[in-house]
Amino acid sequence: MAQYDYKAIEKKWQKYWEEHETFKTDVWDFSKPKFYALDMFPYPSGVGLHAGHPEGYTATDIVSRMKRMQGYNVLHPMGYDSFGLPAEQYAVSTGHNPNGFTQDNIQTFSKQLKELGFDYDWSKMIATSDPSYYKWTQWIFKQLYLKGYAKLVDIPVNWCEELGTVLANDEVIDGKSERGGYPVVRKNMKQWVIDQAAFAEELLEGLNEIDWPESTKDMQRHWIGKSTGVEVDFDVVGGGKFSIFTTCIETIYGITFMVLAPDGDLVQKLMPRIENQDEVKAYIEETIKKTDMDRTELNKTKSGCCLKGIYAINPVNGKEVPVFIGDFVLASYGTGAVMAVPSHDQRDFEYAVAHNIPMIQVIDGADVSECAFEKGDYLGKGCKLMNSEEFTGLTVEEAKEAITVKLEKTGVARRKVNYHFREWIFARQRYWGEPVPVYYTDDGEIHVLDDDELPLVLPELDDYKGRNGQAPLENAEEWKYIEKNGVKGKRETSTMPGSAGSSWYYMRYIDPQNDKAIGDPELLKHWLPVDLYIGGPEHAVGHLIYSRIWNRFLYNQGISPVKEPFAKLVHQGMILGANGIKMGKRFPEFVVNPSDIVRDYGADTLRLYEMFMGPIEASKPWSNQGVEGAKRFLTRVWTFFTESANLGEDKRAELEKEYNVTVRKVTKDFETLAFNTAISQMMIFVNAVYKAGSCPKDFAEGLVKLLSPICPHICEEIWQILGHDDTIAFESWPTYDEAKCVDNEIEIAVQVNGKIKDKLIVPADISSEDAIAAAKASEKVAPALEGMQVIKELYVKGRLVNLVVKPA
Repeated sequence: MAQYDYKAIEKKWQKYWEEHETFKTDVWDFSKPKFYALDMFPYPSGVGLHAGHPEGYTATDIVSRMKRMQGYNVLHPMGYDSFGLPAEQYAVSTGHNPNGFTQDNIQTFSKQLKELGFDYDWSKMIATSDPSYYKWTQWIFKQLYLKGYAKLVDIPVNWCEELGTVLANDEVIDGKSERGGYPVVRKNMKQWVIDQAAFAEELLEGLNEIDWPESTKDMQRHWIGKSTGVEVDFDVVGGGKFSIFTTCIETIYGITFMVLAPDGDLVQKLMPRIENQDEVKAYIEETIKKTDMDRTELNKTKSGCCLKGIYAINPVNGKEVPVFIGDFVLASYGTGAVMAVPSHDQRDFEYAVAHNIPMIQVIDGADVSECAFEKGDYLGKGCKLMNSEEFTGLTVEEAKEAITVKLEKTGVARRKVNYHFREWIFARQRYWGEPVPVYYTDDGEIHVLDDDELPLVLPELDDYKGRNGQAPLENAEEWKYIEKNGVKGKRETSTMPGSAGSSWYYMRYIDPQNDKAIGDPELLKHWLPVDLYIGGPEHAVGHLIYSRIWNRFLYNQGISPVKEPFAKLVHQGMILGANGIKMGKRFPEFVVNPSDIVRDYGADTLRLYEMFMGPIEASKPWSNQGVEGAKRFLTRVWTFFTESANLGEDKRAELEKEYNVTVRKVTKDFETLAFNTAISQMMIFVNAVYKAGSCPKDFAEGLVKLLSPICPHICEEIWQILGHDDTIAFESWPTYDEAKCVDNEIEIAVQVNGKIKDKLIVPADISSEDAIAAAKASEKVAPALEGMQVIKELYVKGRLVNLVVKPA
């Protein structure tokens, strides 16, 4: 018997799969049921794979390999989200085009993925920075523009001077860029945006149709933030007007001040009438340094500044109330103004106490001298209004409708649905991204390129750094100017965000060489939706919303055949360092490079270990001892099943039940991604065959098939040693006999006066009478019964016989 030489075995089978195109999918084969397994594709960074990457990738690999053996036509592709900031920074610092850097990184990533033995169809590999791919990203953007969803607007954005670009809210953490930690400020700029709110209702509806983690669906519902209420107009004393949106119209009589967004246009218009202009301007300057997240979700207190001399008129009763500005109110969200009711909003209450602002209680049912009586406490409790003129005495629910009707009749209010969801800023002042396929003429008109002009390819530059807030493509003097039909124009020099290409890539894998369409409609109809999608939870309100928006748009245009792109979503947990902390630069000594594990233990060991660490969704610390344990198990499998003397044709009764139980459990566990417990069961079976000393060959082949999705290289080799010429990849998945999973015999204890005297093996369906008779007949029990009278006998089914005796 040869030793387990994992290096030679893994190299041999990776070469075999590549040369035989084992995993190349014939997407036109509709004779079998389809299964589309997909990983969130990686950004090809210069450092290559880390230990966390193989976890999710191995999970989809296991399921896709099992499905293939179960007779499915499996599509399991891989590609690269290859536009990104690191390549941009490389270009800026070196002056070299980032494409070369990116292609080198793709080669490194692909090499590492191949050495892990994943069953990817490499013939369908895509990269979002490939012009043949981003031609269609540009085409989709063009359709969004023509249908009115992509717009050029003046909007406050997160500007990072160091990176020279606009950042999305999810790319800013604590006022700094997620990548690099550079300062970020708010700044008004003309920006391309996509109207996310236009898809809000469809996105909410779609969440009810997909098998996703509830936590992720809840995050998306919260991010969309649907609320139903009333928009009310307020006049400003001396001229001016603004509106507020409220879900608590029943508290309108309790308004004692109003708050405007510091960076809104109205404040600038009111500035000549404001008595404390220096104080107000200083507050505005501080506000624009903060991101939206700093001003809202992360803002635990309501700071503000009074606009002295400015008063608003409450339309419900004509009372004048002071007006403040507060950084927690955003000019870009809703109306840019809010009403403040201190008696019924805790943060308004605290602000009113701090600034000595009066309060008016308008909902009866609680003491508001120490804290506000908020809607979470009074809604649905039968509470009634007070201090609310003709509405006093009505329940909250009655008053909501009555006050709304009154304001509607006077023409100052409208019922409205509002969304927390805001525009998706769809432009970056970067070079390394998809060029926006539009140009501007001198008359200010926006023109889109014709389809036959796509892709609009990025030009080579001498200088890849943007200057003074200008995009790097401003440096492309020849490229940026266009003349068409005798009319001169200038191209858009911002590029699309990194999220553009990843918003539809799951479609392109199906038909990646198609130069006439995103994909053949018949193929899209057959393969979509993705059956299993695995990736990190950090994408819950980024990629996982953006891709749903693009898919829904394409569905509405008759291009995508499905409303939702991903039928089932699973988030893999994080693999932590051995110190229990996320691997990273902070503790480099705890960072694990998967290539090192492959070199020292083998890819099969790495795959087995990561799947055995614990539930796929849980975060788990790395353990070198665990890796060694996984290697020992594979060595045990190799040692036993490659020795022909251990295998026979005779059935072994003591293994039959264990084998059937193993097939049943592994199959069911793989379906639910419970890989750790499936591996435990296979270990139990291997221990059983060692104990038995031999194993029927068909049981051995079944075990090798079950293990092959997790550890494909060693199983291919054992399969060949067992006498097979072809790959194991298309062998039929093992089946089990449910009847043989049931115990035919069981062990029961025999007690005499509460003390165990013996343990018996009896038929599982033994009757009470036979069980008691067998107990009394036991050689170990008989002495305890001599000279005794049995006064009570009891059989507890499946567990024990209890005999109570006393001297005769």
